[in-house]
Amino acid sequence: MAALSFGKVNQQWFFKYKLYHIPFWFVYHYIWWVVAMGNPFKAASNILFTPFFAKFIFYLVFQALAVYFNLYFLIPKFLEKGKFTTYIALLLLTIFCTASLIVPGYFVGAIVAGKTPEELYGKGTYDFWHMVTGGPLSSTVASLTFAMSIKLTRNWLNTQRRQQLLEKEKLETELNFLKYQFNPHFLFNSINSIFFLIHKNPDMASASLAKFSELLRHQLYECNDHQIPLLKEIGYLENFIELEKLRQNEHVKVTFEREIPDGHRLSIAPFILMTFLENAFKHVSRNAGDNNWIIIRLSLTGQQLNFYIANSIALDEARDVINYGGIGLKNVRRRLDLIYPGQYELDIRKGEDDFEVKFQVTLEENVIAPVMQMA
Repeated sequence: MAALSFGKVNQQWFFKYKLYHIPFWFVYHYIWWVVAMGNPFKAASNILFTPFFAKFIFYLVFQALAVYFNLYFLIPKFLEKGKFTTYIALLLLTIFCTASLIVPGYFVGAIVAGKTPEELYGKGTYDFWHMVTGGPLSSTVASLTFAMSIKLTRNWLNTQRRQQLLEKEKLETELNFLKYQFNPHFLFNSINSIFFLIHKNPDMASASLAKFSELLRHQLYECNDHQIPLLKEIGYLENFIELEKLRQNEHVKVTFEREIPDGHRLSIAPFILMTFLENAFKHVSRNAGDNNWIIIRLSLTGQQLNFYIANSIALDEARDVINYGGIGLKNVRRRLDLIYPGQYELDIRKGEDDFEVKFQVTLEENVIAPVMQMA
């Protein structure tokens, strides 16, 4: 059992630090030698037991460094940010520098063998420029192209997988909200509240009916995209709050503070904020004589959206409030991880008589295509 546990730890360590890259690059260069020599045993013998080992190491080490420099620095820093000219220039410089660093491997091999390059590798031109533009240059280009192909293919597969999960989560979330919003309790209470207002306050009834219509239109038609304008989503939240105020009894005090400047072009995934808002109205305490309240604060700092919501809860609701109206806290976090990986912070606190959510997320401008399609 101890040996098995030790082996499992080593395996986790091996994959955690990506040490499998070392044998991968060894096998990759070995295959090239097999293709060049036409004999796998001769290629292995030359690599392991002759001075050619020095040249092999120079190819392996410097081309691997060039690949990782391209994948983890040049691409994220320049290519993904649209700086194509800078990226191409630095990539060409990387290729030339890598090929130049490989050239000394030929001479190290000759020194180890005690021979001249002509004696070890055969007749040819062994000045620096001819050697750089020979095997090292073409081999480096091939290595970088091969690595980028693997990276792009893996990113595409991960994107497709995450896109499928996101579609599933979005459909499930929308279905849960539609079940809640279009159940008879919500519809009849909202319509009845508006009906009674017609006689008491016709102007308020007309405004409430308009909000009700906007709410239904948003749910049916305007929230089908992966990203929608932030201001449109906030308008939907405001309509929902106003309708819920009509439905709540006079013992619930709702405070809504908004500091969102107009003129920005930020977008947000639909139903993200609605998850917490729906939960607050569903579980807020409604006990006569008690302090029943909901506080909502929404602000924007640059591209960071700050959302705070808290509500009082009754003792019998404290156990179920964490479930978010059947959607579940786990599902909420999973959807956020899919849409905004590494771009959000979510802090949830449940007290004895209140429930508090602090949510921050970094939004993008002019997001039209799905977030998951960005490699």
